Amino acid sequence: MNKVKSTALATIATTTLMLGASFNASAMDKNIETALIDVCKSALSDSSYKLKKTTKSYNLSNKKVALNVMCNGEDIISFAENHGAHETAATLERSIGGVSITDVAKAKKTNVEFDL
Repeated sequence: MNKVKSTALATIATTTLMLGASFNASAMDKNIETALIDVCKSALSDSSYKLKKTTKSYNLSNKKVALNVMCNGEDIISFAENHGAHETAATLERSIGGVSITDVAKAKKTNVEFDL
């Protein structure tokens, strides 16, 4: 009977600890939350200068912001474009750089001849 009680208590204690840890992990640091809100607001301003000033004040690069920041469930570039901030959206797009696709199969053809 004691074994059942100790097992039950251990299970309850483990569950309590896990729930406590999950609630702490989901809470965002207030400074990070403020930084993200400021960056999203500066993207909406449609001023490249304001965006640069805000990202610089938080030691962020436009590339990191463009690739990682989400505003209201959208990536920051789409968020800015959807709210008419085309200048800041273009600035963030340029910071990512170009993307090229190379068709490896088509890149180099070798002619092979067989003598029969």
